[in-house]
Amino acid sequence: MTARDFDAIIIGSGPGGSTAADVLTAAGWSVVIFEKGRNHLIDVADPSRLTNDFSNDEIKFMARHFLGPDPLLEPRTFRSSEDDGERTHTGEVNTVPSTVGGGGTHADGKVPRFREDDFRLLSEQGPMDGATVADWPIAYDDLEPAYAEAERLIGVAGEAGANPFAARRSGPYPMPPGAPMYGALLTSAAAEKHGWNPYPAPTAVNSVPYDDRPACNNCGFCAFFGCPIHAKGDPVASLRRALMTGRAQLRAETFVSRIIVNNGRATGVEYIGPDGVTRTERASHVILAAGGLETPRLLLLSGFEHQLIGGNLMFHYQTYVMGIMPMRVHGHKGRSVTHVHDDFIVPDLDSTAAARDAGLPWFKGGMVEHAGAAHPLTEAKLAPWGSAHKDTMRRSQMREHLWGFCMQGEDLPQLTNRVDLDPAVRDVRGFPAIRVTYKPHKHEQVASDYYAAQMEDCLRTAGAEVTFVATSPGLIGPIPISRHVAGTTRMGRDPATSVCDEWGRVHAAPNVVVADSSLFPTGAGYGPTLTLVALAIRNMRALASERGG
Repeated sequence: MTARDFDAIIIGSGPGGSTAADVLTAAGWSVVIFEKGRNHLIDVADPSRLTNDFSNDEIKFMARHFLGPDPLLEPRTFRSSEDDGERTHTGEVNTVPSTVGGGGTHADGKVPRFREDDFRLLSEQGPMDGATVADWPIAYDDLEPAYAEAERLIGVAGEAGANPFAARRSGPYPMPPGAPMYGALLTSAAAEKHGWNPYPAPTAVNSVPYDDRPACNNCGFCAFFGCPIHAKGDPVASLRRALMTGRAQLRAETFVSRIIVNNGRATGVEYIGPDGVTRTERASHVILAAGGLETPRLLLLSGFEHQLIGGNLMFHYQTYVMGIMPMRVHGHKGRSVTHVHDDFIVPDLDSTAAARDAGLPWFKGGMVEHAGAAHPLTEAKLAPWGSAHKDTMRRSQMREHLWGFCMQGEDLPQLTNRVDLDPAVRDVRGFPAIRVTYKPHKHEQVASDYYAAQMEDCLRTAGAEVTFVATSPGLIGPIPISRHVAGTTRMGRDPATSVCDEWGRVHAAPNVVVADSSLFPTGAGYGPTLTLVALAIRNMRALASERGG
């Protein structure tokens, strides 16, 4: 290929970028995918072959930044508000993997759909002081066909009809649920006694052989690890299909430093390859799928100007309610999370009364995951040294006896929570580092306190001898540990109040199309992956149809 013969440049190879490549190449487009991280996922010379780089190695994934980025080379900075000064922390800030496959490589693959009312939060619940609550410019019904297609393309295991709070579906899941974790069976039974409705988590992990990949072997190294047998379908399935068309080229270890724009249209990008040389690539469209932090950074580095670029940053407010169980629950075995419940997502009369007591008009919680914690080395680091170490590890209070809940609480958008360019800290290439300014709204904290007390009661019903609560941000520290990042290039129909239109096109340069969770006007209480993949399918198909693709 010459330097000018790509129809589209795709920046980022995670779930959004891989989906864009899949849809566009299927429509006959030629694409080049730029990924700043290394390739540990797929053999580009023979895309039918997946690599063997992943393993059950805690040091590799949890300490040595195998999936990147290395915070010494690509530091980020953090502050809770402008009152803190330029920054209070420099180093690792919400590190989503920088590698071929992006965040999809380390996720445990829970892929729920949003509910119908998640697309019209302002209309359903009303405004909230201090928050920029909004309706989406599209409705659930606009996205349902793409949701169904996304579940088929990446391979999702689940049980239709098991969740009474689920949105309408046009068909069943492609695969049945996988094997349940033992601890999840205990807390599911307790949750049912409390009147809740636990169900098998929709998961992009094969429960049976699917798409020429094996079923999960429940090794336990799922969340934060790459899958050694590639039973996870997200996003390797889409990327492999795109590469096998022969119309996609993948360039790893290549950093895009600027989108080149002339007269309101992008003409290409400037990039730095693995040899350190700066070059340019040209195409008729640029698809920006670098994630909720890197996408606004690149727009700012490219000179785009809009007050909302980087604004309305959202994570999930995570509430951990854990208990020490008298029996062994084997929380380190299985697919990290096999059961969830959604009962805290829909406000009811009691929660509304609690909100008003706290001075809020309403609050919402989020999907609650039933899960354990820790792997052997993590537990070993916390166990006392000396003669007691062996006995402590044999009793295994963390791996074998710690079990509980994690609520992915809805985080309301706020203009003051944002991503911008740090004025002084630079990455290894000399470009300004990402600076995150973030403080949770009172809504998140009140909802967390309200539902945490109920989850502690449930854990005691399940048999927990001791329970405790921690939140992020909160007791765990001011920097959110949730890897669910959204909202930094909000979509909408009014260019004054949104960065992108309802098809992901940047208002200021319509041939630049955002294809990640940056588009979300609100974040819901569900993980963002399936929704961003569905959006990418819908928007890329519309883009391809503009020229008859």
